[in-house]
Amino acid sequence: MMRSDKKAEFGPKFGVGTPLYRHHTTSLVFNDPPLHTRVRKLLAAAFTPRALAALQPRIEAVVDGLLAEHADKGRMDLIEDFAFRLPVEVICDMLGVRSGERAPFRRYSLAILGALEPVAGPERQAAGNAAVAEFSAYLDDLVAERRKRPADDRDVLGTLIHGEVDSERLTHDELVQNCIFLLNAGHETTTNLIGNTIDALLRFPDELRRLQENPALLKSCVEEGLRFESSNQLGNRRLASDLEIGGEKLAAGTYIHIGIGAANRDPAQFAEPDRFDAGREPNRHFAFGSGVHMCLGAVLARMEGTIAIGRLVDRFDGLHRDGTPERGGRARFRGFNRYPIAWDA
Repeated sequence: MMRSDKKAEFGPKFGVGTPLYRHHTTSLVFNDPPLHTRVRKLLAAAFTPRALAALQPRIEAVVDGLLAEHADKGRMDLIEDFAFRLPVEVICDMLGVRSGERAPFRRYSLAILGALEPVAGPERQAAGNAAVAEFSAYLDDLVAERRKRPADDRDVLGTLIHGEVDSERLTHDELVQNCIFLLNAGHETTTNLIGNTIDALLRFPDELRRLQENPALLKSCVEEGLRFESSNQLGNRRLASDLEIGGEKLAAGTYIHIGIGAANRDPAQFAEPDRFDAGREPNRHFAFGSGVHMCLGAVLARMEGTIAIGRLVDRFDGLHRDGTPERGGRARFRGFNRYPIAWDA
């Protein structure tokens, strides 16, 4: 009924043949079957319950290490020092990126995803094209090195290189562009989930105290963070056939803009939608989308967010802002660039 393929939109926006066009029209999220099906089936092997359970000790170790690194200082930047570093470490581990080569990835990601804004001027597009080109060159070398070793189902990059769906493998460009997508998507949602939820708890201190006094609320608190300040605020689809919604008839080919953030504040679905409620039940939000394009890494993001938020709130008393946070300044993705916090040392 709806198509996710964006070639018709991204051609005029980015220019056919540019690095941004090549990336965003090849990656999983902006494609329909059969490419979407093929890539998703290959990636799904990295997100099985067994595979994610094996990741949990590593996530806990990274969180504990980051908190210990700043504990005696009494302050840190919630985003740069914590919320960003955790998911990047996890995704880079999954793809086999060497520890000393991970620093540029946040710059790449912000530039590439920033070009998806409704209005992306020449400077933003230039930065995005440069980021895709640099990132692709890095992954060309990483893939070439990994091809020399046999398949290993514990290695996501190896699975993508050697895996087959219906006797087909990914082309080199499909492989590289979807590794970029995995790295970008793998950290963006979780970084914003952690930052936005901690921000909400600091803005609603009664809910922070409630969580600290009743850690059993942690799971529902994470879901409320996803609803209250959804990491991804907008989605786009094109109708594949005529559709009637709310008495309005829409013709095939109509470009639909989906307000995810607005849906998650719908008063018909959520009582007091502008209030953060750490124990909200039920909480049927759309932060991870739905249907065939539902976020493949939703379970991983929830796991990372739960461990990170739970241990941060439990470890530090007197948690508070330590300056003025800086919003990311994007319409599609909601989060912070910087968020200084402090606690009782």
